[in-house]
Amino acid sequence: MSADDAGRVLGVGIATLDIVNVVAAYPPEDAEVRAAGQRIARGGNVANTLQVLAQLGRPCAWAGVLGTDAAAGRISAAFAADAIDHGHAVRVPGGATPTSYIALSRATGSRTIVHHRDLPELTAADFADVPLEGIAWAHFEGRNPAETARMLARVRDERPGLPISVEIEKPRAGIEALYQGADVLIFARAFVQAADGADAGDPRAFLLHMAALTDARLLLLPWGADGAYGLARGAAEPVFARACPPAVLRDSLGAGDVFNAAVIDGLLAMGLAMGLATGLAADADGLAGLLARANRLAGHKCGQDGLGGLVASARAAGLLPATGRPA
Repeated sequence: MSADDAGRVLGVGIATLDIVNVVAAYPPEDAEVRAAGQRIARGGNVANTLQVLAQLGRPCAWAGVLGTDAAAGRISAAFAADAIDHGHAVRVPGGATPTSYIALSRATGSRTIVHHRDLPELTAADFADVPLEGIAWAHFEGRNPAETARMLARVRDERPGLPISVEIEKPRAGIEALYQGADVLIFARAFVQAADGADAGDPRAFLLHMAALTDARLLLLPWGADGAYGLARGAAEPVFARACPPAVLRDSLGAGDVFNAAVIDGLLAMGLAMGLATGLAADADGLAGLLARANRLAGHKCGQDGLGGLVASARAAGLLPATGRPA
């Protein structure tokens, strides 16, 4: 990375090898079924988000940990094919690539994932070697909370004007450490529903509750087929945007990662970096538009297999402008 690469989105998280078996319907326990199809691809939340951002025309860089096996070479090749800089990845000699074994049901479009990982997590010491010059946005997976909190602190210290987003996907010990230091927090529905208390099934109440626990300027909660919610700091109530399901549901794998990419791209396009994100508190229509665009792209993803060509097909379908960036 260099100062000449202004405008890059830096993603910090894991990269996996996804082995996706397409089945007519999810099999019962102790059954043997034939797969209707199979694909092998690079996966991982942040890696997927960067792939979509690259399709949207954003220069991207990835920081994380890779093994040295053949699968790691396949992941590196996929990053290179998407023009995603991964030159500062930490390589673990003899390390085996994290692998997700995924059953994708054609009957419902849902996916069931069995994930195996034995690589260490990226540490704050590793992240200290990742240059921040030329970065326009930093996006983190909410994992390894203590170390990730130190990474956020480094960004705040060295680049106080750099907008930061964090995806909070799963309950993890110490996850509360990531409620401070980010401009945008994106909560997964699974995280909310796993939480204790009356807010677990009420996205509006959850966001209002979280607003008192974080210094983030914008809280987002994609709620799957039931739409998405957003709460800007200073606003009295969350904003809602309905979902945009495809005509035929084929593949929900990675839809949340697509939503995150559309949000980051949209905020950058709107000029809503760190200092301006609070403007959404007075611009409910702007926030609703941001959520609606993210829902359109995520919904379109659910109608196709994989992430390849997603943005081009969304533009061809009239869901995104053919050229230029949306307001």
